[in-house]
Amino acid sequence: MKLFENLSISNLATMVLFLGCVACSHSKLEPGTEPAELMLPVSAPFRFVVYGDARFHDPKDTQAANPPVRQALVQAIAQTNPAFISFGGDIVYNGYDSDDWKVFDAETAVWREKRIPVYPALGNHDLHGREKVALANYFERFPDLKNSVYYSVRAANTLMLVLDSALDEASGPQGQWLIEKLDHLPGEVDFVLVVLHHPPYTSSSDAKKFGGGHSGRPQEQDLAKLLEARQPNLRARIVVFSGHVHNYERHEHGGVTYFVSGGAGAHAYPIERAKDDPFQSKEVNYHYLQAEDGSGKLKITMNRLDLTSATAVWTQPDSVTISVPAAEAVAQGR
Repeated sequence: MKLFENLSISNLATMVLFLGCVACSHSKLEPGTEPAELMLPVSAPFRFVVYGDARFHDPKDTQAANPPVRQALVQAIAQTNPAFISFGGDIVYNGYDSDDWKVFDAETAVWREKRIPVYPALGNHDLHGREKVALANYFERFPDLKNSVYYSVRAANTLMLVLDSALDEASGPQGQWLIEKLDHLPGEVDFVLVVLHHPPYTSSSDAKKFGGGHSGRPQEQDLAKLLEARQPNLRARIVVFSGHVHNYERHEHGGVTYFVSGGAGAHAYPIERAKDDPFQSKEVNYHYLQAEDGSGKLKITMNRLDLTSATAVWTQPDSVTISVPAAEAVAQGR
C-alpha cells in the first residue's frame, strides 16, 4: 500500500470518486426495452428552456457550485413558464448521493408546482459513485423515462433526441437508434433537437488556460460528422445542445447549429475562443437558453445572469434565429 501512504484523506476521496466514475462507462446499461418515446401535448408557438451543469448539492458547500446563481436561475426559468426544460446533464454534484438529489428536489420544487416537464440527459457527475445507485436516484426523479438512458420527445414541430454520452453516440445500439430516427423523420418536424452532455465542438480545452475547460472527444466528433452528413438531405434543421463546459458557446458547422450551455450553477470559468467563433466573450457566463418556436423559425436567446453585486443583472448577449427552408423562402418572397 505504499502507493497511497503519502496521500491525504481528501486526495483519497477524490481518487475513489474518480475511480467510481471511470468504472461507470456503463456499457451494461442498454435499455432492455425500446427507448422511451414521449409525447408532449403542445402546439406552436411555444417556448422552452435549455441549460445544464447545475451540480445541485449542499448550498453550504460553495466549492462544488455557486448556490445563489443556481437558485436564481431556477426561479428565473420558472417565471418564463416554458413548455418544458431540457437539462443537459450534471444535474447533481454526485449521482450516488441521495442528499444531493434532495437538494435538487427542494430547489426545483417551483417547477413541479407549475407542472413544467423536465427532460434530462445524463452527465458524468450524475453517474458518480456506484452506477446502480446513481441511476436509481436519477430515474426516481424521471419515471417517464422508464429506465431509458437515451430517448425521444415529440413536441409539436420538434423532435428531441436525448443521448447518453457515456455510450457511443454514433455507433452501437444508441447510434443505430439515432440513425433510424434521423432517416425516418415525420414530414411535419421542422427542428431536430439533439441533446447530450459532452459537446461535439468546444473552443475550451483540457489545458484549462483560464481555470477550467474540456477538450472535445472523438466520439462526439464522430456524432457531428454523422449529423452534418445528413443535414443537407433534410428539410428539418438539426440543432445540438450540450453542456460539460461551464460557459456558453455557439458554433456552426455543415448546416448544423451547436450550442454549449453549461452555465447552470457549477462554477463557471472563462474559456479561450477561436477567432471565427460566432460568439465572443472573455467573461464568465452563467445563463440559460430560451428557445421560441413558431412558424418554421426557432429563436434561441442566451439569458446571462451576473450576481457579482447584490443585485441580479440580466443581459441577452447572444441570440440567433434558425429557419427551415420553407420559412426562409416565404420570408424572401419566393
